[in-house]
Amino acid sequence: MERVLNPFSLLAERWQPTAAMVRRATFAALVMSVVIVVTGGAVRLTASGLGCTTWPRCTAESLTPTAEMGFHGIVEFTNRMLTYVLSAAVGWAILAARCHRPWRRSMTKLGWAQFWLVMSNAVLGGITVLTGLNPYTVALHMIAAMALVWVALLMWERSKEGDGAPKLAVARPIHQLSYVLVTVVGLLVAAGTLVTGAGHHPGTPQDNKIVPRIPIDYDRLAQFHADFAFVSVGLTIAMIFVFAAVKAPPAAKARTKELLAVLLLQGVLGFIQYFTDAPELMVGLHMLGATLTWIAALRIPLALRTREAEAAPEQLPAQTPQAATV
Repeated sequence: MERVLNPFSLLAERWQPTAAMVRRATFAALVMSVVIVVTGGAVRLTASGLGCTTWPRCTAESLTPTAEMGFHGIVEFTNRMLTYVLSAAVGWAILAARCHRPWRRSMTKLGWAQFWLVMSNAVLGGITVLTGLNPYTVALHMIAAMALVWVALLMWERSKEGDGAPKLAVARPIHQLSYVLVTVVGLLVAAGTLVTGAGHHPGTPQDNKIVPRIPIDYDRLAQFHADFAFVSVGLTIAMIFVFAAVKAPPAAKARTKELLAVLLLQGVLGFIQYFTDAPELMVGLHMLGATLTWIAALRIPLALRTREAEAAPEQLPAQTPQAATV
């Protein structure tokens, strides 16, 4: 049986990127996943959430914003266009991973997972516009963006290691505790989306009373969010002492200290934001900080195990048929 060729395998026969290029491509996808979170926040903070009144077109008659839509239409449409830049970065990561030799199927799967997350979040963004910036769909839109950051980070980290079975560098309960920390930080970020849904920036001009808000007292939600922040800081400090006691890998110790630093900075920004009536710049910095906090937490469990290169498979008999797959 002859080997079946497809566009990916044909390209792989003519172009074999280096491991360094694969790492650069995956890092570019990670950077763009962070950028899209920040620019999405800028749409809300500039009251441009309904700058384009419908989706996937900008208006019922036009694909792009019209002159009458002004600044808000430009901001919203620019954010939509950045989705194509993000898609290009993800596409580069997929192709680089697919064409690299030896081909690592796990890397390609992570790339395609990013692609489908981008597509699904684009649709979710459209639903957010069509529902008039419903705060719950806005929150889901943010959480889906954080899921994209997670997968992009994992692909970048995996580009620096092999496909062998993971080997823990610490006892399993310590490794599991690191995932508890990730879960708490994830809940912290999710709680932040609820504060947003009840807060000062609905995504449209303040005189627009059509946009619904979460019907829970803003101060209570802010306190709820702060409680998760205190738990996250306390657990991170505990992890620092635990890692010192069990002689965890230096990378894990360093990443835990980085998480503590980002959490403390986020706490300062959060308090300033709360007591200054949530100015747009502070909220934007807080959103960037939330993304960096999420990344810092996710990197800790990855530093507690190693993955060597997978052992080369034994040579198959010459008569064994082989078929190429994507």
